[in-house]
Amino acid sequence: MLIKTLPVGQLETNCYVVTDEKSLDCAVIDPGDESNTILDYLEENRLHCRAIFLTHGHYDHVGAVEAVAEETGATVYLNREDDADSRRDLHFPFHLTENGEYYADGDSVEIGSLRFEVIGTPGHTPGGVTLRCQDALFTGDTLFRGSCGRTDLPGGDTDELLRSLKRICSLEGDFEVYPGHMDSSTLTRERLFNYYCRLAMNS
Repeated sequence: MLIKTLPVGQLETNCYVVTDEKSLDCAVIDPGDESNTILDYLEENRLHCRAIFLTHGHYDHVGAVEAVAEETGATVYLNREDDADSRRDLHFPFHLTENGEYYADGDSVEIGSLRFEVIGTPGHTPGGVTLRCQDALFTGDTLFRGSCGRTDLPGGDTDELLRSLKRICSLEGDFEVYPGHMDSSTLTRERLFNYYCRLAMNS
């Protein structure tokens, strides 16, 4: 498994391209902006984008979805709770069309030999998810290195977020943590040093 991080847009959202190195099938996670940057990377490496996974529906994570989907023909996945039709709020601008599928806690999607498991982690948004693939967790804006997502925007819920952090931290073993913004981390590091994770685990 190859993971490429592409920070895109004014808020430097982390867009991830996760590739099965044998088949060159890949998934794009949170294409928030700069579709040309993402598409150039796919073309230069001769990758076949099969899926676009959205960890949540905020504008800075969905800005390049339509352009990447149109160019690649990839299926777009989003939790229904964060669809524009469900939220009717400017912070949730994306509506899933016929080339997309809703996914939820417990679902899984296979891309080549890679299996992405969906873990429901609401709190930052009602439909927030974390994607687990092998030893990697793509946590969106739920868990950051040393911090966590804000809950003061429409649909945010601090109690839900703490429950989601507790669920993530309760996973057995260690994982690489790939958040929606800023640097990557490990789950062991966050369990030990992240105030919000420690608060969640003791609640």
